[in-house]
Amino acid sequence: MVKKYWQNALSKRAARLGRTSYTWGAMRFGRAEIASIILSLGMLLALGSDGRAESPETIPNELKETISEIEEAANEQDLSKLMNYYNANFTHSDGLTFDLMTQALEKTWSTYPQLKYRTTIKSWERKGDNLVVETVTRMNGAQKDQGRNIRLVSTVRSRQFFQDEQIVRQEIISEQTELKTGSQPPAIRAIAPEIVKVGEKYNFDVIVTEPLKNNVLLGAALEERTGGDRYINPSTLELEPLSAGGIYKVVTAPLLPDNHWLSAIVVRSDGITMVTKRVRIER
Repeated sequence: MVKKYWQNALSKRAARLGRTSYTWGAMRFGRAEIASIILSLGMLLALGSDGRAESPETIPNELKETISEIEEAANEQDLSKLMNYYNANFTHSDGLTFDLMTQALEKTWSTYPQLKYRTTIKSWERKGDNLVVETVTRMNGAQKDQGRNIRLVSTVRSRQFFQDEQIVRQEIISEQTELKTGSQPPAIRAIAPEIVKVGEKYNFDVIVTEPLKNNVLLGAALEERTGGDRYINPSTLELEPLSAGGIYKVVTAPLLPDNHWLSAIVVRSDGITMVTKRVRIER
């Protein structure tokens, strides 16, 4: 199992062995964190709003203060306070529920005890009884696994719908998460479209942006449908030697509108880098 690689820094001899199973647990923790924390933060962006502003420049001071208070509560990992702002019947573009979000927060904060994040409001407006807020949240965190530091960086753009100071729905517009471990994890650039048409073929490229020298790389890519259960239960994939300096995958979009995750891992003797991007499939 690839767990040996995390313990032994992936010796070149082990890398030459070829296929190795890898459980995508660490990356899944990052996704759980993204959904749960953005939801809990986003719900409070509506407090103090008079409903007239449509751009970040006109955000009232009360709203700015609320954001600061929520960031403080999240940094303190006060689960009960955050969950007070969830509507018990809210819906989510990935099928998450109130209970799944609670589990995700608990799991995330036990994994990343020093998680830090910052949210920027991009726009907001009132639609009938709903207040719709679009935000960009940037998160940074770290955890220790088998004595190794795993660093997380994530950027997520989302849209929240509020009624009576509670979130009733959230939609993820775009996201990218990177996890790194080791003394010098591979520097990569992940390229994929944010939106594709149903049935369309498109490329998912993960390029190593530094000289390979004599290093042997292992890697794998995974495409999967987003879903509430996938925030909790990790996927398993097969690592294989990479001979072209990266991963180059052609993906065919499903025939119905949906959201998919595109994930990849690149492993070297001195570090591991994982990345996940979201693609929206539309008609």
